[in-house]
Amino acid sequence: MWNSAKIIRWFAGTFVMMTIISGGLIATGVYLHISEELPKVSSLKDYRPPLATMVYSDDNRKIAEFYKERRFVIPLSKMPKILIQAFIAAEDSRFFTHRGVDYLGIIRAFFKNIEAGTIVQGGSTITQQVVKPFLSASGRSYKRKLKEALLAYRIEKTFTKEDILFLYLNQIYLGYGAYGVEAAAENYFGKSAKDMNLAECAILAGLPKAPSEYSPFKEMEKAKARQRYVLRQMVIKGYITDAQAGEAMKTDIHIKPRRNWYMETVPCYSEHIRRYIEDKFGPEILYTGGLKIYTTVNIEMQKAALAEVENGLKSLEKRQRYTGKTKPQATLVCIESETGHVKVMAGGRDFKKSQLNRVAQSRRQPGSAFKPIIYAAALDKGYTPVSMINDSDVTYWNKETKKAWRPSNYDKKYYGPIRLRRALALSRNIPAVKLLNAVGIDYARNYARKLGITSDLNKGLSLALGASGVSLLELVTAYSVFTNLGDLVPPVFIRKIIDRDGNEIQEPNLRTEKVIEASTAYIMTNLLESVVKRGTGRRALALGRPAAGKTGTSSNLHDAWFVGYTPQYITGTWVGFDMEQSLGNKETGSKAALPIWLSFMKKIHINKPVMDFQVPKTVVFARSECFKERAVPAWYVKRKPDAVAGSDLAGSDFIARPKRLTSGQNRTSPPTIIGLEQFFKSTM
Repeated sequence: MWNSAKIIRWFAGTFVMMTIISGGLIATGVYLHISEELPKVSSLKDYRPPLATMVYSDDNRKIAEFYKERRFVIPLSKMPKILIQAFIAAEDSRFFTHRGVDYLGIIRAFFKNIEAGTIVQGGSTITQQVVKPFLSASGRSYKRKLKEALLAYRIEKTFTKEDILFLYLNQIYLGYGAYGVEAAAENYFGKSAKDMNLAECAILAGLPKAPSEYSPFKEMEKAKARQRYVLRQMVIKGYITDAQAGEAMKTDIHIKPRRNWYMETVPCYSEHIRRYIEDKFGPEILYTGGLKIYTTVNIEMQKAALAEVENGLKSLEKRQRYTGKTKPQATLVCIESETGHVKVMAGGRDFKKSQLNRVAQSRRQPGSAFKPIIYAAALDKGYTPVSMINDSDVTYWNKETKKAWRPSNYDKKYYGPIRLRRALALSRNIPAVKLLNAVGIDYARNYARKLGITSDLNKGLSLALGASGVSLLELVTAYSVFTNLGDLVPPVFIRKIIDRDGNEIQEPNLRTEKVIEASTAYIMTNLLESVVKRGTGRRALALGRPAAGKTGTSSNLHDAWFVGYTPQYITGTWVGFDMEQSLGNKETGSKAALPIWLSFMKKIHINKPVMDFQVPKTVVFARSECFKERAVPAWYVKRKPDAVAGSDLAGSDFIARPKRLTSGQNRTSPPTIIGLEQFFKSTM
């Protein structure tokens, strides 16, 4: 017989057992439910944290960074031992003894939270902090804490303590945009993590608890207090002595101003690179892929360009005394002739005030700076530098628009019959229009395409006067064909791109294409030397070395240009207002743009050897003092019309151009160009 006491004990025992079973079932259910939501531990092996992309100059100096999280992953071997010890002492003193979860720490945090009435302490281990990025839920809920504990336990069974420390120290946010100890060391102290002393290591180790609150940038006193705590913990753990801790506390902390690499070095160039990478690879790769981009920009040359742009604009403003808030702008781009490396891209006077890259993004009328393209097309159509063009009044009728067009020269005068060389040197408009009319507009437009002009070009004769908008980069690329003897060398901004794994994912674009004859290209260079020696580009003579180039001024003096080159560099400059308006009386390309070009070219050619332009084998020279301008004998021109090309002023330097190739000839045939002296010997 059961008495009442036995019955009570039976019910109590049954209740306890059922409670335990139920609790176990509930716990098992919760565990299984949470486990389903946990990421696979194997994913941690493949974890590739977001890395900052870095951009370098031609001599491998950093010029820009692009990132969502500023992080640079380094191995533990590149971190000072005292740095690792400082973080362990401050964040997880039992790191090497627990299995992912510090139960004593959890109990301590539990009572702290009860005392505070809210969650004020988490008791997370370093391992738990490592797993946080893998958990989608945010906040400090107990469910999240349970997930952290379960995942931390699994990670501890799979990874070594060193693996976990590597992930933690490269992942943790340490304030001021820095993720990981390497980025933080550079942010705060301007050095690599491997070069930090004990005092600096303790400062960093004190940041994870509250990076903003203990920031040495804004709260140095709080940062020092937190540093003292870290040093005391390191003494307790036996990592350092009391004497070392005391010495560290006395060590001065020199906080470096955070560098904005993007803005302080070559921002316009860096922005051009950013846009290119984002367009080619996408924003995710750009901002998280950890690329290393090696460019062709030269920092010193870029600074020189910006200085001369500003000097030139100040001189212009002093001459014209503009009223109103709008200021004129100027641009400069410089390309290394042989390689196509873009050394300078100055897209305006102040990138902070305007991010428009006027070198590549603006399309403006080049005026007479476009004429060399028309002249080169004419040379390939059979014209020579001594061909005569009548600089006279002319009117053209446009059948499509049913309107008449009467071009005029800048000085409103006409020179009559004039040789091509002199017409280009003096930048006469009428001869350029007549040349275009003779060679054909479509032919000239296609010719411009061959030289690298990609902008839309109009189909009218005003094309000869630069009435179609082009970018400065396009025009400089076109001129580069002349100095490269007919080869189109595309502008190269990037030498190579290395991904986060060390693989080269883009090699330099060294593709060149022969687009015009070497003889045509050289004769154009020789003609453009005449522009410098005797024409509108005479200011460039002050460079003191062989140079070729052409001025350009658009209608109503809205745009001033000069594109010129030496055997080493091709440089173009443009001056104008963003909202088109006149630069002022007589502010032509020669007066407003050329001085900027000249001052810059003087700087970059210091200590550079003086070089002559390369003459192809298909061009030879001859001298004859008997031939003055307009004095070439009729019998000579009639008998050998394609043999002559030469000077229009001194009459002493004659350059012959090649005959057209016959079916039996090829580019490897002996030169068909002859000098006058050779011609005399063959005809006398």
